[in-house]
Amino acid sequence: MRVTFVELAAVLVAVLLLTAAIAPRLLAPGDPLAIDPLAAFGAPSWAHWFGTDESGRDVYTRVVYGARDSLLIGLTATLIGLGLGAVLGTIAGTLGAAVDFTVNRFLEVLFAFPGLLLALLFILVFGPGPGSAIVAVGLSTAPGYARIIRAQLLRVRSSAFVEAATVQGLGRGRILARHILPNTLAPLLVLGTLGIGQAIVWAAALSYLGLGAQPPAAEWGAMLSAGRTYITSAWWMSFFPGLFIVLTAVCATTLGRSIERRMRHA
Repeated sequence: MRVTFVELAAVLVAVLLLTAAIAPRLLAPGDPLAIDPLAAFGAPSWAHWFGTDESGRDVYTRVVYGARDSLLIGLTATLIGLGLGAVLGTIAGTLGAAVDFTVNRFLEVLFAFPGLLLALLFILVFGPGPGSAIVAVGLSTAPGYARIIRAQLLRVRSSAFVEAATVQGLGRGRILARHILPNTLAPLLVLGTLGIGQAIVWAAALSYLGLGAQPPAAEWGAMLSAGRTYITSAWWMSFFPGLFIVLTAVCATTLGRSIERRMRHA
């Protein structure tokens, strides 16, 4: 399949984001926490591309350095959600009707609450902070992954190649390990790519509410929270962190859809 302009743009954005996360000094050699009260609330200019905040810190530098925390939160939360979802989905789809019924009722209880509300409840119990936000987002996304993986596993179990393996006399464990699980877990790459954007948005929302990373941390959600007080007089403090949250989510979704199409046509 030919690479489209949108896919190419998403790859370029992903490369820039990864560069910012791994080697931020290549893009912004300054200190994201360095203050300059005399330069406070400076509008975007050649000296400060994204302006300055209430303490005179360079917003561009803080956005670049914030990519590391935001991407780390999104990746870790997605891994937690996928891991737990894979375990629950596999258990439900392989251990019989009684276990399947029990796991499904448990998932339905979790689905009764919006995902972000589950994250808020977790943080209410264990306290705010980046670690709590990561685990909370991961746990709140796990039920959706579990339902998808269970449905995929049941579909694979009824496929022709599994029936052929059964007719050949292969044991249940061998069929599960060699045929069912590899074909069931293959879509996890697509699910994970699509889920990273959602996890970053949710983590930023928790930081915005003061339940994730705390100011003066250079994390996009925390920067949004700090800038909301000055939204009418210093719009750039909120605009640029919010722009990169949206860009990251759109980039991850575009790449996930692209991988899904290529896997489907492979």
